[in-house]
Amino acid sequence: VSFGGMVAQEFALRHNAPVERMVLACTSAGGAGSASYPLHELAHLDAEDRARHTLRIADTRFADTERDNPERFEKLLTYVLAGDDIGADNPNREKGRALQLEARRHHDTYDRLPSLTMPVYICGGRYDGIAPPANLEALHAQIAGSHLEFFEGGHAFMLQDRTAFGRVVEFLSKK
Repeated sequence: VSFGGMVAQEFALRHNAPVERMVLACTSAGGAGSASYPLHELAHLDAEDRARHTLRIADTRFADTERDNPERFEKLLTYVLAGDDIGADNPNREKGRALQLEARRHHDTYDRLPSLTMPVYICGGRYDGIAPPANLEALHAQIAGSHLEFFEGGHAFMLQDRTAFGRVVEFLSKK
């Protein structure tokens, strides 16, 4: 999922044999397949401004929510900020965040994806502004035999669409 999908792509491309099936959820290939939203460009923002911006792109409908239902948007913002507090006391947190952002920034598996031979299920949210649907379509075009499915939701579509998680489990359970 997300950055984990980028890591999964790289792992599968480097170690094709041990990967039997792969799910790529709300992720991107980079390169000609387009990168995910450049989150590194938000690193200079304070926590609240970064959370506001992230909410607006995590689900593109949230910009309307901010305008039309500011109370709901503020509740969502409080939830995101509370999650951002997890691990705040870890002395390596900022270094880890910076390294992840740098890895995302340079991620590019696009030209190598056609070498994947295992079944691949590509899925994401229709309203994801971090890994937009076009990026998932680019992945699908590069991986022969892959299956692509969109769900109602944004970057957290598996929490927003009750059918999504079951579809992932169904794919992984196939023999």
